[in-house]
Amino acid sequence: MRSVEWHHGRVRMIDQRLLPTQLDWLELDEPGEIAQAIREMAVRGAPAIGAAAAFGMALAAQDSTASSRADLLADLEAAATTLRAARPTAVNLAWAVERIMRRVAAEPTAAQMRSAALEQAQAIADEDVAINRRLGQVGAALVPDGATILHHCNTGALATVDYGTALGVIRAAHEAGKQVHVLVDETRPRLQGARLTAWELQQEGIPFTLIADNAAGHFLRTGQVDIVLVGADRVAANGDVANKIGTYKLAVVAQENGVPFYPCVPTSTIDLATLSGDDIPIEERAAEELTGLTFLGQPIAPPGVQVANPAFDVTPHRYVTGIVTENGVAYPPYATTLAGMVRLAGRAAVTGEKDDD
Repeated sequence: MRSVEWHHGRVRMIDQRLLPTQLDWLELDEPGEIAQAIREMAVRGAPAIGAAAAFGMALAAQDSTASSRADLLADLEAAATTLRAARPTAVNLAWAVERIMRRVAAEPTAAQMRSAALEQAQAIADEDVAINRRLGQVGAALVPDGATILHHCNTGALATVDYGTALGVIRAAHEAGKQVHVLVDETRPRLQGARLTAWELQQEGIPFTLIADNAAGHFLRTGQVDIVLVGADRVAANGDVANKIGTYKLAVVAQENGVPFYPCVPTSTIDLATLSGDDIPIEERAAEELTGLTFLGQPIAPPGVQVANPAFDVTPHRYVTGIVTENGVAYPPYATTLAGMVRLAGRAAVTGEKDDD
């Protein structure tokens, strides 16, 4: 099943806030509701956010009462502004919105623009599934039979339209008959590993062990990890990687202990317009994500504490062994190889323009 899809004129998505105890769906019919679902992480994961935003643009086109091409473009720009602002770090969101805008701008009439918006949104969703399956095959070749894989956050079917990125690599290795075992970081503070990755691995029958985030270094130092696989919300042109908070320290400790570290991303997550990780905006989330946590029924923090809650960190490219894409594995020098991966995809990762080379 798809995590997000167009369903009878509405956008249907799994409400990931309720997992693992309840599998339920949201059905949304306004772009503002899509933006709210993205902000509140009812839908999350860079590729899934991109698809949700694309369908949000299709809703905006459908719901607009504009009869002229110019008025419809204005309504779509307003929806695009709302959707782009929902979460700033994941480049797939802006990439998908811009792809819809370019597609509809090429149409001569409002009616054709409406049809084109939905057609393009559906194409983004369908392409995501195909891309992730190709990415899984590429990455599975890096996974030794019998490997123990350390995984952070959630990068599976829930984080994409279907199948997954880093978790898709694990699925592909498992489907190929490789005996793999996954160490699942709980991934604080929202526990995407404990809530979502563990649930997905259970559904697939893939062996795993849930560990505390702070235990990862122990398993790396003691030789109990063969490879680290993570996703990413944005990859800069130089190979710096923005991913869920806690990824940076995994990469550093992995290199210290000679364990390969591979982010697994579709080329739409590669942002050639962002030169380095220093230029990637880092989302700061609400203090309540930390202060609202409880232990033995009591708040974990005293009232009135000052809180910093960045959702992502940046791993410098020197700690990255290689970056797995649907078109192959990019290795250093990343400024050259990532651009090559994007050219192979036939579009620039952020602008979506066709490559002329």
